[in-house]
Amino acid sequence: MRDYIPKYLNAFLLAFATFAVVFAIFIAKGSNSSSHLYFSTSSSLWTSSFSPAFTTEKRKRNGSNPGHGSWKRDGRVEAELATARALIREAQLNSNSTSSSPLGDEEYIPHGDIYRNPYAFHRSYLLMEKIFKIYVYEEGDPPIFHYGLCKDIYSMEGLFLNFMENDVLKYRTRDPDKAHVFFLPFSVVMILHHLFDPVVRDKAVLERVIADYVQIISKKYPYWNTSDGFDHFMLSCHDWGHRATWYVKKLFFNSIRVLCNANISEYFNPEKDAPFPEINLLTGEIKNLTGGLDPISRTTLAFFAGKSHGKIRPVLLNHWKEKDKDILVYENLPDGLDYTEMMRKSRFCICPSGHEVASPRIPEAIYSGCVPVLISENYVLPFSDVLNWEKFSVSVSVKEIPELKRILMDIPEDRYLRLYEGVKKVKRHILVNDPPKRYDVFNMIIHSIWLRRLNVKLL
Repeated sequence: MRDYIPKYLNAFLLAFATFAVVFAIFIAKGSNSSSHLYFSTSSSLWTSSFSPAFTTEKRKRNGSNPGHGSWKRDGRVEAELATARALIREAQLNSNSTSSSPLGDEEYIPHGDIYRNPYAFHRSYLLMEKIFKIYVYEEGDPPIFHYGLCKDIYSMEGLFLNFMENDVLKYRTRDPDKAHVFFLPFSVVMILHHLFDPVVRDKAVLERVIADYVQIISKKYPYWNTSDGFDHFMLSCHDWGHRATWYVKKLFFNSIRVLCNANISEYFNPEKDAPFPEINLLTGEIKNLTGGLDPISRTTLAFFAGKSHGKIRPVLLNHWKEKDKDILVYENLPDGLDYTEMMRKSRFCICPSGHEVASPRIPEAIYSGCVPVLISENYVLPFSDVLNWEKFSVSVSVKEIPELKRILMDIPEDRYLRLYEGVKKVKRHILVNDPPKRYDVFNMIIHSIWLRRLNVKLL
């Protein structure tokens, strides 16, 4: 009997040791994988190391983080989101959802092919208006936080911050326990304006400000740690908006980043991040933004005026700068020509990327009733989860720039008229209003955040 005891004991110890090693590896993976994503080499889109179901469930977490066991999200918040998901999916399955929405709305009913799914969008939008609540952290002082410039090329960042701060958009809640998402109200534009030294060029100023801010709110409140930042969002229209999130791992990988510069090659992830339009309000005025001639009166085939920077514009200027009477391309607009008036009498407006993929010319073209000609690479277009850009714009690759005139001349008149009508319809979703109006650009930004919090696609 004694001879068998060592054998059984050795076997038991070996099994126990094996279990301990496996358990340790499992725990290590579990602790590291909460924010681990890798970039796929076979695709420009990000790929998660988890299954879609796991990622979806992670976005739905409701206070299970053991580090904050004393707080759990109000069950009604997640119940509201679950109900919204079910209703939106029901609308997506409706056989008539591709043409119009059967829902009543006194102001506007989405319809037509500019929408990927008008019924699903309308259902989603109405649910957002009824349910969605945003908590804005109150920590931080202006002008770095809670404030932004409302003119020039970064105006959208400042206007959004100011509208959220003053609750003009009507989605803000003062009770964080009732919030569906949490807004980090820092302004990248203002951080760089006040703290960045153009001589020293110390970009780590972004790290110091933003990382410290996240640390403050994560220690003071349970919300960031409970969700690992998945239900938090930041917004920036600065060229370095994406860079501002590099320094906080969970902000970069988990949180919703709402960016003008929606560049996949710079790790913009359309699965969780939201693009929004770059709109250049030169003086901050929003009057007389729109206008333009009817299609018959538009005498210029295509127009562009702008400096040579980035990789795409030099190619455009090299082939077309002041070389054609129909394709009017200028680096410096000649005396006597007005930029806005030229757009308003052109059939097509050329919108090439510059230093960054986003271009304010796209909204300017739409405001002018001019069909945008998009020339960009790796750019996720604003509100493209709702809008079908093929129905109101023309896409031209960089290698097709020498054939630009032929491409535009070959567009049949009936197709051009459909594109023109599409531009007229989509204008309401790109338009800046103060105060904001339903379905305008600010409400569309909120809707993009809403969809990502739901983790629902309308395609």
